[in-house]
Order: sequence, then structure tokens, then C-alpha cells
Amino acid sequence: MTDWRDNLPPVRGKLLRDEPLGPFTWFRVGGAAELLFLPADSEDLATFLKALPAEVPVTVLGVGSNVIIRDGGVPGAVIRLVGRAFAGVEADPQTQRIVAGSAALDAQVARAAAKAGIAGLEFYAGIPGTIGGALTMNAGCYGSETKDVLVSAWGYDRSGTRRELALADFGYTYRHSEAPADIIWIEAVYQGRPDDPQAVQARIDEITARRETTQPIREKTGGSTFKNPPGHSSWKLVDEAGWRGKPYGGAMFSPLHSNFMINTGTATAADLEGLGEAVRADVKARTGIDLHWEIKRIGKR
Repeated sequence: MTDWRDNLPPVRGKLLRDEPLGPFTWFRVGGAAELLFLPADSEDLATFLKALPAEVPVTVLGVGSNVIIRDGGVPGAVIRLVGRAFAGVEADPQTQRIVAGSAALDAQVARAAAKAGIAGLEFYAGIPGTIGGALTMNAGCYGSETKDVLVSAWGYDRSGTRRELALADFGYTYRHSEAPADIIWIEAVYQGRPDDPQAVQARIDEITARRETTQPIREKTGGSTFKNPPGHSSWKLVDEAGWRGKPYGGAMFSPLHSNFMINTGTATAADLEGLGEAVRADVKARTGIDLHWEIKRIGKR
């Protein structure tokens, strides 16, 4: 039987077969990618997508902070954008605009804005992910969201065609976007407002300190597990159902914050996903409220 990986287009980046993906995620669990592609730059990515057979599925993996890679691995091509070509950040104090690569860390963008005296993006200091992920899910915290500061973004669709979307095209709602799911984001433009750099940095420091004291950021975790249902806090629902600190295989909800799952050291992806589903079922039975995953689950069980 012919292996589609034997007829790949020439690239300047790296192509890795059967590459374990657990080390690329914060949970440190999961199987391998059938193929992992690390493009050299955006042109390299576009060339690859245009030549890749249409039937081969494509999955994008960012910094792995809000994802569970299932134990059976990920079929098709997994694309990971890393390096300077995808992680640049430019802040213009004159226009208060920021241009950020999709692989730039959210916190990095917040710091660059502060240094340039640009306010409005401080909340990104509290989000453990990349700009690409923030665009995909309208990431936010502490009362602000991506939709509040985004101007536009561009990327490539599955066919390698460049697509540019303005804010209105995203159709953002709470942790959700109506943008085409196949777009691999390359760059985003944000609009902030002028402020004193020290004042902006002080707000970032406050967010960072708050996060360090209320979230298990030193653990193998994945950020918020569930979206907040309308009128409710997910952590309270998990807590009231008795799941704070309760082991499930090698996984548990953190004693520090009961909407954060942690890998205690021996968890499998099945443990983590199984824990989440057990909690969802328990909360539903007790309260009638549906908890919806905020963490993405990718691949085969």
C-alpha cells in the first residue's frame, strides 16, 4: 500500500515521521503525529499546503497549552509554527498598533505593548498560549477578550490560499469564532490606546501575580478545562460536585483551582479526557447544566 508520506513536496523546514507529540504539550501526554511539519517560513508553509493531497487531514499545534493529544496519535499532517519567522512582534507607539506573528506568546505581546506605551492588551499576560490560538478561540481573561483589540488577521487555508479577515469576519462570541476552521493563522494586527508604559506594566504585573497565586501554573496542566456556562462559574460547579483534588487515574482537578486539570505524573490522555467527561456527567446529573470543553482534544483514542 502506498504511503502518502513517500510523495511529499520538497520543503525548507523539517518533516518528521511518527513524531511523539506529548513533549510539545503542557500535559506531556499523547501519541505521535503521522507526520510533523515545521515550516521554515510562511512561504514554505503555503508551498507545502498547495502540494499536499487534499485527502490528508491537517492539524495545527501551537504551544500546546490548551490541548490534549489523545493516546492513539494524530493522523495526517500536524503543523507546528515555531521560530522567528512566525513569532515576531512589532509595536508602533505612534499609531498604537501591534503586529504579532501567530507563534508569538500572548504574554510576549502584552509585554511588547507595555514597553511601547500601548494599553488594552494587558489581559494577554494571563493567557498561556500563542496568538494563533487566541485568534481561533477569542481568548480572554479578567474581563477582556481578543475581539476587543483585534483589527485583522491573515493566514493560509487548507489549499494554501492566503486569506485575510477583518474583525467583523470572525463573528466572535464567548470562546468561539465563525472564521473558517481550516485557516492556519500567520499574523494579526491589534489596536491599543496610548498610556504610560509603567502604568501598563503595573497592570500586567498585577495580572501575573494574581495568576500565580490562583492557578497551578507550575503543574502539568492545560489552562481552563471548561467554558463558563451562562450565569455560572465552571470551577464552582466542579467544586460543588466534589471533584477538586479527587484522583482519576493519574489525573485530577487541581486543589488550587478546580477548573484546571493536572497530570500528577502518571496520567495518560485517556485519564485526562475521562476525568473531564466524568465531571461533565456528574455536573449534568446534579444540576442539569452542560459543561462544554474549552480544552481541545485531538487525535485517536
